[in-house]
Amino acid sequence: MNRIAAALVTGTVLAGACTPADSDGFERPIVDEPAPAYAAATLDGDTVSLDSLRGSVVLLNFWATWCGPCRYETPFLQSLYEEHKTEGLEVVGVSMDTGDPSEIIREFMQEYGVTYTILSDPQMTGMEIYQILGLPGTFLIDRDGTLRWMRYGPVGETDADFQRAISDALG
Repeated sequence: MNRIAAALVTGTVLAGACTPADSDGFERPIVDEPAPAYAAATLDGDTVSLDSLRGSVVLLNFWATWCGPCRYETPFLQSLYEEHKTEGLEVVGVSMDTGDPSEIIREFMQEYGVTYTILSDPQMTGMEIYQILGLPGTFLIDRDGTLRWMRYGPVGETDADFQRAISDALG
C-alpha cells in the first residue's frame, strides 16, 4: 500500500499538481509553431487576446490560487517581469479558479505583489486549448505569435533552457 501511495504522490508532483482537462479535439501545442489562439477576461471584464499582444514577447502562465507549485513560482515570474518589461516582455497569468474568483485573485495578487497582467478563465478553457493536465503550465510566445518554449509544471530561475529561451525571444 505504501508503494501505491508513494507512486500517486510522485505522479502528482511530476505532473505539476492539479486538475485534469478534457481534450475536446484540441492538439498539444508545438514549439516553433504558431501559439494556439486564446483570449480571457481581466478582473475588470475587458478581454485580452494573444493577438492583441502581438509585438511583445508573452510569457503565458496558467495557474490557480489553490495550486502550491503556482504559489511557489509567482515571485519568480514577478521578478522576471520587472527585469524584462522594458525589453517588451509581457507576463500574462491566467487564473483557472472557478466560480466567481475575482476577490480571491485580487487577494492573491496583493499577497504576492503581482503587477503583471492577470486574466480569469473560470471555465478553464485555456487548459483545454493548451492541453494542460496539471497546473501550472507556462508558454513563451515570441513577438510574431510563435510558441518558443513550454513547460507543464513549475518554472524555476535555475532552468537554463528557460533563461536561454527568454533571452532569445527578447533578442
